[in-house]
Amino acid sequence: MVNTRSQTKMADNADLLALLAEMKKSMEKGQEEMKKGQEEMKKGQEEMKKGQGEIKKGQEKMNNGQEEMKNQIQGVKAKIEEVRNEVQRKIEEIEGKVQRKIEEVEDKVQVKMEEGEEKVQVRIGDLEKRLSELEDRPINSPANTDLTYSRPTVKSLTFDGQTSWTVFKTQFDVVSSANGWNNFVKASQLVTSLRGSAAEVLQGIPSDKLTDLTTIENALEARFGNSHLTQFYRTELKTRRQKPGVSLQVLAADEERLMSLADAE
Repeated sequence: MVNTRSQTKMADNADLLALLAEMKKSMEKGQEEMKKGQEEMKKGQEEMKKGQGEIKKGQEKMNNGQEEMKNQIQGVKAKIEEVRNEVQRKIEEIEGKVQRKIEEVEDKVQVKMEEGEEKVQVRIGDLEKRLSELEDRPINSPANTDLTYSRPTVKSLTFDGQTSWTVFKTQFDVVSSANGWNNFVKASQLVTSLRGSAAEVLQGIPSDKLTDLTTIENALEARFGNSHLTQFYRTELKTRRQKPGVSLQVLAADEERLMSLADAE
C-alpha cells in the first residue's frame, strides 16, 4: 500500500517535473522569440530612422535646388533688364543723332531757301529799279530805241504757278501789246509778275539772262507748260482708282478726260 502511494507520488512528481520542464522550455522559447522580436523592432526603428534621415537629406537637397533655381532666375531677370536698358540707351542715342541730323538738314534747307528767296528778291528788286528808271526817263530823251516804251496803261498780271501758264501767257501778251512793250520791258514785267513757285524758276536763270524774254519764257514753259501738264495727267491716269461713292460711269468719264489731256500735244 505504501509502495503504491510512493509510486503514485513519484509519478505525480515526474509529471509535474515534466510539466515544469515543458513550461520552462516554452518560456525560454517565448523569451527567445520576444528577444528576436525586440531585435527586429530595433532594426526596424533603425531603418526608419535611416529613412527619415534620407528624407531629410532629400528635402535639404530639394530646398537647395529650389534656392539655386531661384538665384538663376533672378540672374536671368537681371541680365534681361540690363540688356533692355542697353537697348533703350542705344535707341535714345540713335534717336538723338537722327533728330540732330534732321534739325541740321532743316537748318541747311532753311538757309538755302532764305538765300534763294533773297537772291530772287534782289534780282526782282534790281529789275524793278531798272524798270522804274526807264519809266522815269522822259520820252523825248536820247536813248537806245530798244529801251524806249510807252508807260503802262493796262494793269500788269501776276503768275504763281498755280494757274495755267498758257492762259497767263496769252493774257500777258495781250497786256504787253496794249501797253506797247518791247521785248526788254516784257522780260522785266514778266519777272516782276512772278510769285511763289513761279518766282523760284528765276533761281535757275543766270543774272545776265533775266532780261532775255525768250530765256525766261522757255524756263516757265518747261516748268508749267503743256509738256509738264501732260506728264502730270499721265501720272494721274496711272494712279487713278475708284473712290468710295464714285460710280463706274463717272470714273470712266474722268479717265477718258485724263486720256485726252495726256495725249494732247
